[in-house]
Amino acid sequence: MFSKILIANRGEIAVRIIKTCRRMGVGTVAVYSEADALSLAVEMADEAVAIGPSPAGQSYLVADKIIEACRQTGAEAIHPGFGFLSENADFAKLCGSAGIVFIGPNPHAIEAMGDKIASKKFAAAAGVSIVPGHIGEIDDVAHAIGIAEEIGYPVMIKASAGGGGKGIRVAHGRRDVEEGFPAVRAEAAGAFGDDRIFIEKFIENPRHIEIQVLGDKHGHVVHLFERECSIQRRNQKVIEEAPSPLLDADARSAMGGQAVALAKAVDYDSAGTVEFVAGQDKSFYFLEMNTRLQVEHPVTELITGIDLVEQMIRVAAGEPLAFGQSDLTIDGWAIECRIYAEDPYRGFLPSIGRLRRYQPPKEADQGAYAVRNDTGVREGDEISVFYDPMIAKLCAWSGDRAGAVAGMARALEDFHIEGLNHNTPFLAAVMDQPRFASGVLSTRYIADEFPDGFHGLAPTPAQLDLITAAAAFMHRVVAGRARRLGANGDGPARADWVVVLGKTRRNVRLSAAGDDLEIELADEGRTLVLDAVDWRPGVPVFRGRLDGQPFSATVRAAPEGFVVRHRAASLRTLVLTPASADLHQRLPERKAADTSCQVVSPMPGLVISMDVVAGQEVQEGQALCVVEAMKMQNIVRAERHGVIATVAAKAGDSVSADDVLAEFA
Repeated sequence: MFSKILIANRGEIAVRIIKTCRRMGVGTVAVYSEADALSLAVEMADEAVAIGPSPAGQSYLVADKIIEACRQTGAEAIHPGFGFLSENADFAKLCGSAGIVFIGPNPHAIEAMGDKIASKKFAAAAGVSIVPGHIGEIDDVAHAIGIAEEIGYPVMIKASAGGGGKGIRVAHGRRDVEEGFPAVRAEAAGAFGDDRIFIEKFIENPRHIEIQVLGDKHGHVVHLFERECSIQRRNQKVIEEAPSPLLDADARSAMGGQAVALAKAVDYDSAGTVEFVAGQDKSFYFLEMNTRLQVEHPVTELITGIDLVEQMIRVAAGEPLAFGQSDLTIDGWAIECRIYAEDPYRGFLPSIGRLRRYQPPKEADQGAYAVRNDTGVREGDEISVFYDPMIAKLCAWSGDRAGAVAGMARALEDFHIEGLNHNTPFLAAVMDQPRFASGVLSTRYIADEFPDGFHGLAPTPAQLDLITAAAAFMHRVVAGRARRLGANGDGPARADWVVVLGKTRRNVRLSAAGDDLEIELADEGRTLVLDAVDWRPGVPVFRGRLDGQPFSATVRAAPEGFVVRHRAASLRTLVLTPASADLHQRLPERKAADTSCQVVSPMPGLVISMDVVAGQEVQEGQALCVVEAMKMQNIVRAERHGVIATVAAKAGDSVSADDVLAEFA
């Protein structure tokens, strides 16, 4: 076994690897860029080496700097994590030449399977069913259009060296290819240093199911069952689970057998993932093989009890697998939600900033479910524009799928983040949807369920009760302080109030019974009992039990009241006297400012190109400029026909969210 391993990565995966190395008694070396000098991974590692400026192309993607860091520290092996150099065969060879063990598959397997074009040729030759498409490099836009029209729309334009949802566009027509091909090529070159592109038929309403494989250097290969990764946005996985609600035992065996056969054909000797696109009828086609550890590996670990990072290390050290296929079984169900720094209310656009508050749920067995949270950040850390905007990977395990879904919903309630936008309300919305509970999923799930974008969900009757109770309790606490500090001293508290929830009014009568608060709903003939409350003014999370059911809600002060969010439902609340409530109803609604003439940046980022000038006439849907953030290029389009009056930004400018880019006459 190695005595010291260098981790050629950052963020949560670096922290994840360090945890396993600690348990195994193996020393660790972290490498870091300028942006990550104060990161959690650097703090946790036994040693740390600076490798350059913040951009990945000047630090984490520079192989020579990684090798030199090994020489400096005496590390015998390198774990590349995922992304960066993890699927770079040349880097694996360079490690071997330097006498350093690459903790991953052999270079031949990486070359055969890691390259998306080569892998499809190899799979076709091996008799594996593949998606129809053009297997070969594409020269330019004209060539791409010809291929797309020969295959038939819709098609997927995809970077050969892609991964992590980057370097992918779906084209439904010629214009999409004209705009998408150069964008994919630019993203591929920037993220992977490889601008080769291929095109394949886009299978509509598919499911994304992948098989985890694990091989050693002695010819043994097993699969650790499947993961369902169909909930995606912008081709980036958002929610994953294991096992898949689609597969039965026969389909699982067939898909797993094909994945193992493919891995054996290339002498695969590490952890890897064979990805399939599956039909609702359980038919499946080979999509690609990722020759590395996957982001979503924790759900596989939770249902099998196998530490995949440990197995990668043991295999790299020459140990044979200590188990065979018949030793592996599925225990329970696990779901992973990727917590991203992004704004789900604005098309999931990236959001950068500092984590002013970062309070994840406790990692523990909660009885009905267990929680795991893989993260690389702490409160006070900054989510940088230079890297992927992932904050954490939250996992819930239970004995069955319904329990895992319920556990995840509760864990998301307990996850509190301030300082930047994040997607926990959206993730909670999915957990609460009947369709997700049914397991009838597809990669179009988000487009189907949120066709007009995500705007939160209307509160259910149970959530109205919960928010009513929280608002009443908080008002009672604040009003009680005011009485004690005012002329009334400790005089009696008013009992009758009106709780205003958006446009809903509820007449309530409040009475304390020990530490409990009873909320009588005067017009409904019901009484709510709130107890076990954990909240005081200034605390952003309200915890308690309503009629015996525990819950958490995010709260923040607003003029005259609070904004309370429970999962995906958010309401501004006021607690008023009956007379004040009547007056409040008569107030005119404030009209929003007219910004229809402005074109604003949807996110903070860098202006890559400004494609219009003042005085130019543009059509609805026309591309006006390109803004890049988190290595993703986003086309800003005209929302109406008109003439550009002014242009307020140029290529190379850094912009913030809502900065004006141009204005219509």
